[in-house]
Amino acid sequence: MRVPLSDSASSTSVAFDLPNRLAAKAAPALIGGDERHFAVVARTLDETVTELSDHIDALRRAPGGIGRAAMDRDVELHQTTARLRTLSRFGLDLCLGRIVSADDPEPLYIGRLGLTDREGRRLLIDWRSPAAEPFFAATHADPMGLASRRRYRWTRGRISDYWDEVFSADGLEGHAALDDQSAFIASLGTNRSARMRDVLSTIQADQDAIIRAGSRGALVVDGGPGTGKTVVALHRSAYLLYSDPRLGHRRGGVLFVGPHRPYLDYVADVLPSLGEEGVQTCVLRDLVAEGASATRESDPEVARLKASVAMVGAIEKAVAFYEEPPTGAMTVSTPWSDIRLTSEDWAEAFDAPGPGTPHNEGRELVWEALVTILHDKHDGEDVTPEEFRAALRQDRDLVDAVHSAWPLLEAADVVGDLWSVPAYLRMCAPWLGPDDLRRLRRADPAAWTVSDLPLLDAARQRLGDPEAERRRRRHDAVVAAERARMSGVIDEIISASNFNSAGDESEGALRMLRGKDLQDALIDDSALPAAEPDLLAGPFAHIVVDEAQELTDAEWQMLLMRCPSRSFTIVGDRAQARHGFTESWRERLERIGLDRIEVASLGINYRTPQEVMTEAEPVIRAALPDANVPTSIRSGGVPVGYGAVAELDSILETWLAGHDDGIACVIGAPGFRATPRVRSLTPELSKGLEFDLVVLVEPERFGEGIEGAVDRYVAMTRATQRLVVLSDA
Repeated sequence: MRVPLSDSASSTSVAFDLPNRLAAKAAPALIGGDERHFAVVARTLDETVTELSDHIDALRRAPGGIGRAAMDRDVELHQTTARLRTLSRFGLDLCLGRIVSADDPEPLYIGRLGLTDREGRRLLIDWRSPAAEPFFAATHADPMGLASRRRYRWTRGRISDYWDEVFSADGLEGHAALDDQSAFIASLGTNRSARMRDVLSTIQADQDAIIRAGSRGALVVDGGPGTGKTVVALHRSAYLLYSDPRLGHRRGGVLFVGPHRPYLDYVADVLPSLGEEGVQTCVLRDLVAEGASATRESDPEVARLKASVAMVGAIEKAVAFYEEPPTGAMTVSTPWSDIRLTSEDWAEAFDAPGPGTPHNEGRELVWEALVTILHDKHDGEDVTPEEFRAALRQDRDLVDAVHSAWPLLEAADVVGDLWSVPAYLRMCAPWLGPDDLRRLRRADPAAWTVSDLPLLDAARQRLGDPEAERRRRRHDAVVAAERARMSGVIDEIISASNFNSAGDESEGALRMLRGKDLQDALIDDSALPAAEPDLLAGPFAHIVVDEAQELTDAEWQMLLMRCPSRSFTIVGDRAQARHGFTESWRERLERIGLDRIEVASLGINYRTPQEVMTEAEPVIRAALPDANVPTSIRSGGVPVGYGAVAELDSILETWLAGHDDGIACVIGAPGFRATPRVRSLTPELSKGLEFDLVVLVEPERFGEGIEGAVDRYVAMTRATQRLVVLSDA
């Protein structure tokens, strides 16, 4: 439905700022309707920003509440604040473009967010809604009922160009540019910056189909360099949170796992620009505290041994070693009687923690089971369970026996013992041979490597928090003190109140103050001790993994433990696996524990110029003849350059002098000093990134075999405009 607008709205341009060379596109017949629409959008945005700001102020002033009410308020505050930030950040350029149906001449405008005016008329349709799908997915082969589509290019909040695509003869009227690829191709050659540029308006049909795929099971997005895998992964995260109620923040939300920190920095703006700020992002190192300082494993064979699912499984046996009940009996003394505690009693108590109970939380369950067993055996004067429990706490022999048989454990100690006590490792991993045991032993058990992280994570998941018991006791003590304080306050209220004992209605209300539930509700939550929440502990409703071809079997277990639903988006390229990837995706994922696997492929390279791909393809095919090398769809017009290492500085100086913006990257020169516009990276840390100019320094030194070939292939395909290879050979 077209929004009625006054003619005066089109007298002054609100949105369009077309350069003189595009004067023909500025004709009122072509853009007048858009201008009138954007005038209403601008007015509604101002009103909406004001309303959201007032609503946020009201939420912050309102009482916080308790329980679910407090949670609902916090969620509403977070969502409203995120929406306000997005509206304030973009303004009119919230609009990506418009579509016109073959059955209805009224345009439908597509936005980053939905926007409705005071009368309930839709000014912008959220890009993730079903109604917006044809904007991304329509092709000439399948126009999806469209007559035309228009995409805008925004520059500093104004439209600096636009492109029309027509899908039917009836759609020709009122359109200026009919090249169906012009908007997209024009965007590919633009200069890059330190952050991933906005590409939402030019998402292609093959990418959009994957973004909108369902979330049940594991979806593999397989594609070579430049096919938009990362774009798909990020936009799919935002789409799923919008469209799938099973993945909302209250149900676990979405975790996005990237390959390295420079990658996360590069894509940091994408999800906020899509209106999603609740997605947790991390690299695998972030999942474990020791990851920040962990080094690379120096021995590849040691790394291989630690990478198996079996080694992760050895953690269970390592912990179970500390859950064996004592085999001897003992006498427990209480003020009322002496009670015999047999080996059978110990075994019964040690069975109390059920499967899945973290070890460190299980000790309290063992203790409570012992209290029950001993109380049942008590044959003397009546004593309350609380008095009996308090007396047992004073029996130092019993407490020491429990603590010795079921000690609180730290994950670092358990894993460290595996590398320093050969007999312990042999018991936990009996399949290891003598040579394996010697390889895995090290002088400093706490000299953590990246290969140790999955084992530390598994141990921490299995053990739980060793401080949980102490925190619970502090919590109970504070609650008791708060309850006593509140009881005193209630006594004062009741004693100070004069009410008629013969039926005064206030008597019943005041008596309710004696109720334990109400007293608990009045306790000050801020006074209760609590641990800082681990935002990466999970469980998550969905996990997105980029560059997933690099994950070991053990690293996959870190993610599987955090996603019980097994709902994954797995993004990668087998040809970019530095350590080889001889299986199919399905074989690899089934082996590590996933099922319900679907594979979607991307085969068009939108990023890398044909000139670069022509040079890069033989590099990877020499090592992997069946590599999935994508087809590049554009020519940069600049051949790959070759030169000597000594020319590095002059090449960069010449490029910087001729380009006012854009980003270059030197790959393979560790001593090179980076600047704001010239990065310096290893081949591994360049993965997932893109640069206008890439200079490879002595790529022949990157390594041999598959690892060396993959590093050279990855480094070459980072270039979006020009590639230069320098060598002294």
